[in-house]
This record gives sequence, structure tokens and C-alpha cells, in this order.
Amino acid sequence: MDKIGYKPILHLGDAQPVPGADGPRAHPDTEESDADLLDAYSRAVVRVVESVGPAVVSVVVGKTLQGRRGEQMGAGSGVIVAPEGYIMTNNHVVQGAGRIEVRTADGTALPARLVGADPATDLAVLRAETGGLAYASFGDSAALSVGQLAIAIGNPLGFDSTVSTGVLSALGRALRSRDGRLIENIIQHTAPLNPGNSGGPLVDSHGRVIGINTAIIPMAQGICFSIPSNTAAWVLPQLVADGRVRRGYLGIAGQSRPLERPLVLALGLTKNQAVEVVSVSRTSPAGRAGLRSGDLIIAINDTCVTCVDDLHRFLSAWPIAEPATLTLIRGRQRITLPIIPMEAVACPATG
Repeated sequence: MDKIGYKPILHLGDAQPVPGADGPRAHPDTEESDADLLDAYSRAVVRVVESVGPAVVSVVVGKTLQGRRGEQMGAGSGVIVAPEGYIMTNNHVVQGAGRIEVRTADGTALPARLVGADPATDLAVLRAETGGLAYASFGDSAALSVGQLAIAIGNPLGFDSTVSTGVLSALGRALRSRDGRLIENIIQHTAPLNPGNSGGPLVDSHGRVIGINTAIIPMAQGICFSIPSNTAAWVLPQLVADGRVRRGYLGIAGQSRPLERPLVLALGLTKNQAVEVVSVSRTSPAGRAGLRSGDLIIAINDTCVTCVDDLHRFLSAWPIAEPATLTLIRGRQRITLPIIPMEAVACPATG
């Protein structure tokens, strides 16, 4: 910082009267209670770090670049979630990795393999082939409150086992994953994150993992985001069992489109927006159901549809191969079509 004409008012040893020095002072009991609160805060952070710290790992990946020799090295964080060596991290940390190694808090280096990945939530599961590891447990992210203590543990910029603290500043945010899907119920917090923190845990004052740190806003301060623990706990067993999260798809390309007011009134619609079908894959569920380009989807079953995210949200929860009903506008008529969502085909995780 540049110093512009700065001159200290007082020097050490100066004995000048201070305005209001003889006025009211803080009561000693108040000062002691403030000190007690700070001590309690410190003890809570220390307890959490001692209990969860051994379960946090550094994730080192080697990625082969096309047309180049050698590997590009990358690093992130992860948290062990089962004593058998299952580790949760971010998909973007390990995506495209040819070699993965994890380093525990005591410096032990272990080879790891990718068990499964879910780009739609930016989560991935690794496994280090060893047992008896310290692990952390998930908390209930649905029970969080704005303002409560948040502790991030990770390996930012290669500095292992780094701890930062803050508070939960907002809940229920939405964030786009790299594949374009909307990740909902994102946690916003103020525990400082840096490159390398990705994949590490966000922990509450009881040592429970409430989120997996995933992103920051560059050039901003104190705006950091975590995937909620309830999402991670839902994704984890699916990645362990199948290597992927099974989601239904319809086979359309669509976009939001406002509806003309006369049409809304004529059809008695409750919303003035729909999803316009831009294209349809012939062999997809939508193609077999008879959808056409130009159709305007206004509902699936009893769920209103105003944007593509509404369809994604429904398909994430609806059983694959279970019949559903699309309500749409074709021309100026409302029609319904039965449709059977099928599993979206994704590239299987290695291993």
C-alpha cells in the first residue's frame, strides 16, 4: 500500500491525554465474557481440526496432454468418507487423470483409482487400496442455518492441511456444473478458499462434513461455494455401486420461451413460460413419444415446466423407465403425450 503523507499521531512512550479517558469503561465481567467466547470459538475449531484433519487428503493427478510428452500435474483436496479408503472429491479435480495419488495428513502417499464421477454435481469418488483409514461423517445440510460457523480444510496452493474459518452466508444457491446442469441448494460461505481447496470438506462445529468445497468467484472476497452434504451422500453410494449416477433423459434440445398472454388466458395456464422443443432425436424417448420441433412443453406429470432446469430436476428424481406424461402446446392446442424416460448414456468411469 502506498503511504501518502501519513504521520503517526502518537509514538510509543507518548503520554498525551486521550479524550474521554475518564468516561465510562467496559465492565471487567464483559471483557471476561468476550474472552470466554473467543476461547470457546478457538476450542471448537481446534477440536474439529483434530477430529477431521486426519481424514483430509491431498489429491495429486497426472494428466496426459494430447500431442505432448510427459504429464501435466494438478492438485486438489479430498475427504475420506469410509475406512475402506473411499474418498470424495470434485470431478473437475480428477477429470482426465491418467494417474492419481493421494497423500494423507501424516504424509503417506497412496495410489488411488477413480471409482466413479458425476459431472452434473461436480463430485467424484476415489479409492485408495488400503484399510483402517481415519474418515469423516456427513452432517445434514438441510438443517443448516445462515450465520453458523464453517470450517474449510484442504491443501490450497500445495500447502497441506490448511484450515480456514468463516460463516455460512447463504443457503439454497444454484450453480452451473461444467456439463450445464444446475446444481441446487449450493452452500455459500466465507471460509477462504484458494486453488487446491477444491474437493476438500466444509465442516460444522461438531466435526460433521456439511459440504464439499467446489468453487470461488475470482476477484471477489469471501464468496465461496460448496456442494451440500446431502447431495454428496446421495451421489456417493451410486458412484460406488455403478460408477455413475443414473438419470433419465428425454432426447430433446430445448429453450425457454415466453408465451403470448392471449394464449395463456385462452388455455387457462398458470405460467407464462414454457420450454420450446428445438430438436428431437428420432431414436430417443421423445422421438418415440411423437414430440416435434416447435412443441411447447408446459408440464411433466403434475410439475410445471418453464425452463430446461425444471425437466432436469424432474428427471433426476423420476425412476428410469417409469412412464410419465408430457403436457404441451402444439399450435394453439393443449395435448398430452405419454413418454418413458430412459437412462442417459454417459462415459463410464475408469476402473
